[in-house]
Amino acid sequence: MIQARGYAVHDAQSPLAPFSFERREPGPHDVQIEILYSGICHSDLHQIHNDWHNSLYPMVPGHEIVGRVVKVGEHVKKLKTGDYAGVGCMVDSCRVCSACKEDLEQYCEEGSTLTYNDTERNSDKLTFGGYSDQIVVEERFVVKVDPSMDLKGVAPLLCAGITTYSPLRHWKVGPGQKVGIVGLGGLGHMGIKFAKAFGAHVVMITTSPEKGKDAKRLGADEVLVSTDADAMAKNAASFDFILNTIPVPHSTNPYLALLKRDRTMVLVGVLTELSPPVIGGMLIGGRKSIVGSAIGGMAETQEMLDFCAQHNIVSDIELIPIQSVNSAYERLVKNDVRYRFVIDMASLAKEAA
Repeated sequence: MIQARGYAVHDAQSPLAPFSFERREPGPHDVQIEILYSGICHSDLHQIHNDWHNSLYPMVPGHEIVGRVVKVGEHVKKLKTGDYAGVGCMVDSCRVCSACKEDLEQYCEEGSTLTYNDTERNSDKLTFGGYSDQIVVEERFVVKVDPSMDLKGVAPLLCAGITTYSPLRHWKVGPGQKVGIVGLGGLGHMGIKFAKAFGAHVVMITTSPEKGKDAKRLGADEVLVSTDADAMAKNAASFDFILNTIPVPHSTNPYLALLKRDRTMVLVGVLTELSPPVIGGMLIGGRKSIVGSAIGGMAETQEMLDFCAQHNIVSDIELIPIQSVNSAYERLVKNDVRYRFVIDMASLAKEAA
């Protein structure tokens, strides 16, 4: 077994603290990665506090992982020692269901195996995530990272990036379309970058007028303040697609009114409820759709990373040492980050020195 170190929580009330554990030795199809950077996703916060009532402890969070390959199994083909690699939200799936056969492992009919807060397939051994010095993952669930990219800015692409790229690509967002991105956070800022790179006319839709300047810096062509009734009325039935990244309960009805006939709004925020409920007439009147989308499969995640390398796209991040992770969580609760915290895992090595 490989001796590993990281930060973990042991119950819903405890702070993250140093933790030693074991990783498996790489098998014939496995890749061992020295973790360089690990992004902090808002879902990490929910998981450590058991907000979704499914938390398993001890828990090492982190599913936005970028590192250097230090060992590969004898049958590994796409990566070699010294390559840069990424690991996202999942590390396994059933491999045989219709979704997995179509490279849609995120929709595995048996449920994909999560990078952390899960158990390894056919085992009761917990999966531990990226707030650690190394990880061992089967080749299929590892993506190759172009060494020319800013690696610390790449880490959030493994969740926030693919979560926004996948629906924009699936619904064929492109030139000549007016696309709305609702919410300017970790997901929303990536939605703007991707929609702009796809050639769309991008409108940032926000309740906060003060975010307009930053939205335009990120690539938005316009800013629409959703609390401005006149502006919303002026933009009614004018959007070809809306990506809604808001992660808390809210009314979707005002945004549905912005869509043209036969157009779609996609939810990517983890909503506990739609409040108030969707008004049927908002859908029926224009044959509109409101749908959800998860992350992408592994093939699409590699496609996304290649696209980002070609278009010089990475996340806007704030780099922190792992010793500051608990204060970063406190700031995350207040939405005090532009737009993603990333842990510099070199700080973990310094702690042990």
